[in-house]
Amino acid sequence: MKDDRAWMQLAIREARKGLGRTSPNPCVGAVVVKNNKLIATGFHEKAGTPHAEVHALRGAGVQARGATIYVTLEPCNHTGRTPPCTQAILASGIKRVVVGMLDPNPLVAGGGCKTLGAQGVEVVHGVLAEECRGLNRPFMKHVTTGLPWVLMKAGMSLDGRLALASGQCAWITNEQSRRQVHRVRDRVDAILIGSETALCDDPALTTRLPGRRGRDPLRVILDSALRLPVSAKMLQQESSAPTWIFCGPEADVKRAEALINAGAVIKQVRLDEAGQLDLGAVLCELGRAQLTSVLVEGGSRVHTAFLRANLVDEVNIFVAPIFLGNDGVPLVDTLGLQQVADAPRFSTTRVRRFGNDVLIEGLMEK
Repeated sequence: MKDDRAWMQLAIREARKGLGRTSPNPCVGAVVVKNNKLIATGFHEKAGTPHAEVHALRGAGVQARGATIYVTLEPCNHTGRTPPCTQAILASGIKRVVVGMLDPNPLVAGGGCKTLGAQGVEVVHGVLAEECRGLNRPFMKHVTTGLPWVLMKAGMSLDGRLALASGQCAWITNEQSRRQVHRVRDRVDAILIGSETALCDDPALTTRLPGRRGRDPLRVILDSALRLPVSAKMLQQESSAPTWIFCGPEADVKRAEALINAGAVIKQVRLDEAGQLDLGAVLCELGRAQLTSVLVEGGSRVHTAFLRANLVDEVNIFVAPIFLGNDGVPLVDTLGLQQVADAPRFSTTRVRRFGNDVLIEGLMEK
């Protein structure tokens, strides 16, 4: 129905208010409608707090009886940190529930809709399902695999170069693009770079938005030999997020102790066949910590390693209108391809302009 789609769009807008704040829970929005008039709205604000349905039903009060509730994600029917939303819906007197997408969580997995239907509530699901799934890809991956969603971000020249090989630190992309990067950082659980980028750029890896808004993600450094100095900005600047350094099993114990004393958390993982940190083990460790998304910011060796291991889920590539040629460091190094058909490929989901820069967003084809 046209009205169902329109009300679900409103529920999706409500859900977006929680982006970057609900992990490891999903972003969910809810709208209560009666006689085709809006009664109340709600969204999930933070894990451990009431779900979107509860907020909307509280706002509706007695007017919920006989009304319809639109929810972007199937209501839960199990007790976690909060009581089941299905019970709140049944107690409110709601007569119709319209669901965007079924919950992939094995604890729910269609059970919420079945519970409501068994109690005489009319249930419709699949309304704007793809848009609803787009809100929660990190949650969907984490709840079904235990691994975080991997978003690869890079700013490059038109000929695919990240920076000058000379090591000169200079921005390739413009200020508008850099502001967008901080908006993305504000919505992810972790941000990851390699030791070369950490040593060359000495980044703080914080979220810097106007008005001191924004949430700092966990900082993750891939540093097999623990070369990061204790004077690194990410260890010296005040931040609400810790810094995790992943190293190999043979890393120097004294270096580890010095970094721990400087505030870092050391995570030791196995090496792969090439003698590099096993990225699968890194992602497993992040997933066990209930981190549902990680922003991979590079550099070239890290991008290459993630692509070679087929671990990238999504890309954000900022392209600046300049050429660096062979004086520049490539976005991706050797992938070991034998034919073009084997190349990592993504489906473009959106193209946007930020000043003279172009942002290409896409989902990797698996």
